[in-house]
Amino acid sequence: MTRRLAVAVLVAAAIGLHGQDRAPQNESIRKEDMRPDVFFLAGDNMRGRLVDSPENRLAADFVKSRFERLGLTPAGSGGSFFHPFKLITTTLGSGNEMKISADEGHAWRVMESRDFFPERFSGTGHARGPLVFAGFGMSWPERGHEDFPADQVKGKVVLVLAHEPGERDANSPFDGVVTSERAVAWRKALAAQQKGAVGILFVDDVHNHPATPDFQAAARGVWPETQTGPRAYTLADWAGEIRIPALQISRATAASLVASTGRSLDDLSRAADRVAGYPPLDVPGALVELETSVDRYEIAERNVVGLVEGSDPALRSEWVIVSSHLDHDGADRDRIFRGADDNASGTAGVLEIAEAYSLAAREGRRPRRSVLFAVWNAEERGLLGSWAYTERPLAPLETIVAVLNVDMIGRNEEIPSTGGGTRYLGLAPTSADVNANAVDLYGYSRVPKLAAEIDAANAAYGLTLRKRYDNNASNLLRRSDNWPFLHRGVPAILFHTGLHPDYHTPNDTPEKINYDKMEKIVRLVHAVSWTLANRTTDTTFR
Repeated sequence: MTRRLAVAVLVAAAIGLHGQDRAPQNESIRKEDMRPDVFFLAGDNMRGRLVDSPENRLAADFVKSRFERLGLTPAGSGGSFFHPFKLITTTLGSGNEMKISADEGHAWRVMESRDFFPERFSGTGHARGPLVFAGFGMSWPERGHEDFPADQVKGKVVLVLAHEPGERDANSPFDGVVTSERAVAWRKALAAQQKGAVGILFVDDVHNHPATPDFQAAARGVWPETQTGPRAYTLADWAGEIRIPALQISRATAASLVASTGRSLDDLSRAADRVAGYPPLDVPGALVELETSVDRYEIAERNVVGLVEGSDPALRSEWVIVSSHLDHDGADRDRIFRGADDNASGTAGVLEIAEAYSLAAREGRRPRRSVLFAVWNAEERGLLGSWAYTERPLAPLETIVAVLNVDMIGRNEEIPSTGGGTRYLGLAPTSADVNANAVDLYGYSRVPKLAAEIDAANAAYGLTLRKRYDNNASNLLRRSDNWPFLHRGVPAILFHTGLHPDYHTPNDTPEKINYDKMEKIVRLVHAVSWTLANRTTDTTFR
């Protein structure tokens, strides 16, 4: 008998009959067991676990070996513990050009980097067509918004604004002040392509962002001459869909382009800021010709997935997912971004919950439904591992009862009174002491029944559950792996103990973790997962 199993049996005997009402082996979840995992994953030798690095692969292998040792069922590709996916990174090719022709017969070229630059997700190729201004470039008929009506952009180059209508309106139908998924630039490009546009140009929504940025600096940020930080990635599944040229253009270039409409760029920007969408406006006499060259390179990555199969033949095809992410921001020479809280803490928690299920199974206690333990990769590069899962799920998304995601569960929220610019946008100053027992739930407003389930389970743990950031300018709702599932209509909740001054710095180290609090949170998540996996009534949280 292993030490862990012996301890678990003694604990089970000590808690007696009353303990049988709780999730089995809940007390086997201990801070003393999670602490070594956090120290390993966030150790200097792991070099910050950056995507596409040897240390990241080691972290994935570490999680896989633990799942294997616990006796979980390999849920991934080919009977493995891995859910593979492909990332795309890009370099700028040569020969990128933008040419504008006017009715009078004269034409001029604008300069790359000074007046325009290709987007990373741009297709490679040639496009030529009349120009049309198409508002914010969003197609969202379910919310009553359409900037690309049928046949009005077909065969044309569309000029669209960045961001979305009602960007600062907490009551906006486009997810309040949270940036909606339809406002993501590559999704706008795909929507334009699907409506027949041959090319797309992006410009700032100048009425919401009046300060003029340094356009050349922005171009260097997208296409740096020397790579100094982590590379930018996107999913191959996404990038492969976009074939049309997609360019960012300067405000001055856009203003010149729309001048023939008799409207200024600011006028058009304000006019487009409406719920119903903006009818496409042809730009008289403007014919735009685009040439783009963006080279794409595929990189193989993987999530780690292990399954505890359900015991009920009628329910085992339904899944509860318990998840975290294993990657972080790597190292910059001697500066290691250790990522103890973000997210060695969550990954250690998932491993501990998986072990509790394994110990219970040895006693003959298995959940009715199946429970998938998923440790995502490439979260820091844009939630790409969890997005990849929703693109190619191991079982239909409709069969997922709920996703319980844990990300940064080891500290106390601390927002300095001195501010911090956009780092804490929309967050009120608060001290770590005030939040010593607090955990935030993100997604609560989207799945109130699931949030109520967590409230009920928390009676045994006494944590302070806070529900406050679903509609927040810091975009916190869509900054962790719960978001791709919520976007696809799958009930999902994030457990998160808040931002702090060490967030995404080399100072996020294992010795600063609040392991007592972390233990309570992980026990709570385990208890909720067990309840969801065993309920026979009222199991629809959508």
